[in-house]
Amino acid sequence: MDYKHILYEEKESIGILTLNNPEKRNALGREAEEEIIHCIQDAGNRADAKVIIFKAAGDIFCAGHDRKEILNQPLSSIRRLFQTSFNMMSALRTAPQCIIAQVQGIAMAGGCHLAAGCDLITAGEEKARFGMTGLIYSYNCSTPTVAVSRAVPQKKCFEMLMTANLYTAAEAQAFHLVNKVFPDDKLDEMTFAWAKEIARPSKYAIAMSKQVFYAQSEMTEQQAYYYAKEMMAMAGVSVNSIEGFTAFIEKRDPVWDESTVF
Repeated sequence: MDYKHILYEEKESIGILTLNNPEKRNALGREAEEEIIHCIQDAGNRADAKVIIFKAAGDIFCAGHDRKEILNQPLSSIRRLFQTSFNMMSALRTAPQCIIAQVQGIAMAGGCHLAAGCDLITAGEEKARFGMTGLIYSYNCSTPTVAVSRAVPQKKCFEMLMTANLYTAAEAQAFHLVNKVFPDDKLDEMTFAWAKEIARPSKYAIAMSKQVFYAQSEMTEQQAYYYAKEMMAMAGVSVNSIEGFTAFIEKRDPVWDESTVF
């Protein structure tokens, strides 16, 4: 499918999804979000890529939602926009791939939400910035709060909301929003290398790890253990776990069955 707002390619088992509307600071509108949903779901259904890097063209990662799709619009239209945003975040969460947000510039409001909704984040050392800036416009970042509050300590998330400040990559790493900080001129190269490292196991193992991680995080401890022991048992009889253990015992490299993530 040809996209208007994004680009997508796959190489060496890594998918690369690029926000491609730099003249509008990669602002998110309903049309752009629908393209992202389609792209992520298609990549998930085909399951050729094990890891997806979510990046952006230009100097800004994402300036949030397009104000023109909010200002002076009827409630039904704004609600539809944010329902689409919810659908996009759900697509990111349920994709079988590990998704890395590669943030090279400012990720503010909905852009910070988008990055936080990915599984991992890399950021450029000098130019990356993160913030929930809605209160500048007296418009609370309600949906970004959902993803960000689950990634950073509660008091820090509330500080981000109240101050609407932008935080550097190093600051964001210190409060656990960012995983890796790389030099700006090596962000592409080093994020791709990290993605290749993450892609070493079978696609089945990556998909199951992601599923279990998010599912158990919403459970009580006892519920999580009941769920986890069953998932451990299921993994133990999977063709790739058997191959992984066998290869280890035989002191050889494993040969994964990559025919399915299920």
